[in-house]
Amino acid sequence: MFEAVAFYLFAFLTIAMFFITVTTSQALYALTALAAGMIFISAFFFILGADFLGAIQIIVYTGAVMALYAFGMMFFDTTREVKEKQGNKYIIVGMATLAAILVVAIFAAPIVSDNMMAFAPVLDNVGNTQQVGVVLFTKYLIPFEVAAVMLLVAMIAGIILAGKKMDLSLTLMDADEIREYEENKKVLS
Repeated sequence: MFEAVAFYLFAFLTIAMFFITVTTSQALYALTALAAGMIFISAFFFILGADFLGAIQIIVYTGAVMALYAFGMMFFDTTREVKEKQGNKYIIVGMATLAAILVVAIFAAPIVSDNMMAFAPVLDNVGNTQQVGVVLFTKYLIPFEVAAVMLLVAMIAGIILAGKKMDLSLTLMDADEIREYEENKKVLS
């Protein structure tokens, strides 16, 4: 009974946070709701007894990814209004329908399948964290290493791209130079 109540509570809260993330126009509200949604997702792992995955969800997504998003938001002007161009509505509806069908098929496949079996052995004498480590560093070692290299390349590319945009520092300007810069920015846009 407790698990059912907790599941529906966290499901509602997760959907509400992600709805706020998608619909708000304020970057700070979107980031805060996204972080809360990620924490509520980790609650599902704790309910299922996967404590290690729940902790990793909080550390990786809510910690590292949200810090990365916040760092990236510093490079965008969030005070101006965003005007989106609407594309072909038939393509949008078709793609949304296809995505919905794929999501239903992905979630329904394990339910209707009778021949689901694990490829990695389940060890009885070790805990959840040790089982994740055994599978990660045996069966999934190559994808793990490829993901690490991809993250390293993305980090280096982000540093290079961020360095190119930092030719002007508002902290080193006096008030007159900042005012002149803002006026020039308004004229150009």
